[in-house]
Amino acid sequence: MANCLGLYVENNIIKYAKVSKEHEKIKVEAFGVKFYDNLEKAIDQIVEETYSYKTPISINLSEEVYNYFDMFSMLSNKDLSKAIKTEFEMYCADQGYNPNVFETRYVVSKNPADKEKLKVIHIAANKIELTKKLQVLEKYKLSDIVPVSMTIANLIETKPKENCLIVNMEENTTVTTILDENIYNINLFDEGSQEFLRKINLKENSMAKSYEICKNTTIYTSEGKDLQENEIGYLEDIMPTLYTIVGNVRKIINESEEKIDKVYLTGTATLINNLDLYFQEYLNEINCEILKPYFINATKDISVQDYIEVNSAISLALSGLGQGVQGINFKKQNFNDKIPDWLKIEVNPGKEKKSKLATSGWFTNDLGEKLDKTEISLLRTVGGLFILFIVYSCFSMLLNNQMDSKEAQAQESISSTTAQIQRVENDKTKIESRTNDYTEMIQNLQDLNDRITDASKTRDAIPNLLDRIMFIIPENVQLTSIKNTTGTHIVIQAQSNKYEQLGMFKAKLDTEMYLTNVISTSGQQENNVIKVTIEGDLP
Repeated sequence: MANCLGLYVENNIIKYAKVSKEHEKIKVEAFGVKFYDNLEKAIDQIVEETYSYKTPISINLSEEVYNYFDMFSMLSNKDLSKAIKTEFEMYCADQGYNPNVFETRYVVSKNPADKEKLKVIHIAANKIELTKKLQVLEKYKLSDIVPVSMTIANLIETKPKENCLIVNMEENTTVTTILDENIYNINLFDEGSQEFLRKINLKENSMAKSYEICKNTTIYTSEGKDLQENEIGYLEDIMPTLYTIVGNVRKIINESEEKIDKVYLTGTATLINNLDLYFQEYLNEINCEILKPYFINATKDISVQDYIEVNSAISLALSGLGQGVQGINFKKQNFNDKIPDWLKIEVNPGKEKKSKLATSGWFTNDLGEKLDKTEISLLRTVGGLFILFIVYSCFSMLLNNQMDSKEAQAQESISSTTAQIQRVENDKTKIESRTNDYTEMIQNLQDLNDRITDASKTRDAIPNLLDRIMFIIPENVQLTSIKNTTGTHIVIQAQSNKYEQLGMFKAKLDTEMYLTNVISTSGQQENNVIKVTIEGDLP
């Protein structure tokens, strides 16, 4: 049976829950709230009270920064990771940050507005803050450092096509938007329970008492009774913060791309009675309810309300047990974390640090006597070799799995590239076909343009020629016909009763460049009239 201790830490308050899981059965074995001045001592007390010396511990991330990037869904995992890294580096450059001071993780979800794109929720945390958490818990088995805005969704059973908000009103307020079973957006607000607890603490000078006051405070809605002065209590310290929070939630709902079906309320603010009715009054079109872990049932000793108080810690413990969104753990796994507990040699904190295997009375020789130092050393050597063999086998299996995974990714990339190449070839064929069509059309247009140009040139050729030759034609020469047969070719039919007059006319046409390539027939005489045909080309 696996178990995990969830610690939700904020200023002066720790909420804790030790959760076990066997198959699909989940049980909260211990939980509570502790106020502290010294964080390390408080954690020591919680570990001791819950007997969690060797239990994995999951703690909340703090002061994280969220960014959102849109990526194409066709990118491979490797290319997607590179693109996200580039986007974050550009963000850091715009903000004047050094990207090397951040540890980053990201979650990918579907984009309902554009199916061809993915929405990336990018989370960045300062490495110095992470180191502080590691130092505080260095004595224990810290396994997870995760953002509670992501883990809080572990407490509800989402349904397909259902959209909801989880409003976690702890020290600050986080609003987790879930669309169709996927975490889609995280909103952070400075307003939270710290504001009214701080105001009450200034009057009571006790954080524990201020916490209890919240439990005994009731909100009266507009339909409730008129409050007397002695019934107002600390509402004047609490209500401004709640009014701001409900206003922020209503704004998120109004700006949401999808219709929100339900709003879950959780965190320290849910200690206040009738909080759900208060939210329902402002968000009357949406069902508002206090978030109750789906696997919790009330017993005669413990009410559901007691579990609700530590919802954040329970969600962190469930994350440590492998439930919910994966890949958001900011605790880097070292070699010791990867070794199973049953392979680790326990150390007995007595006068001498000896292995329990060596000091146990189980190890005796055939005569029933305890083993001597040499035999114990040999036994340790054999045990060490056995452990090395197991570790080697585990690493071999791990490497083989990684190789298979990389090979599968390579095949996927090859298939994707081949498909893209085929698409390019198809596009190339289409382009070439269109190019041939366009070339033919261009040639036809060019031929038409040439014909139009030739027609324009020869349209006025005959009148112009007549205007010119009227000044050179001899008196006794008559033109009976003048034609533009083809292109710039001119055929003139002329007659005269004198042959020399026709010869003079032909010579002038040729020498004065009215026509080029001038030729004429020898002439035919009929009824004392000589007829000739003169041909030439317009210059």
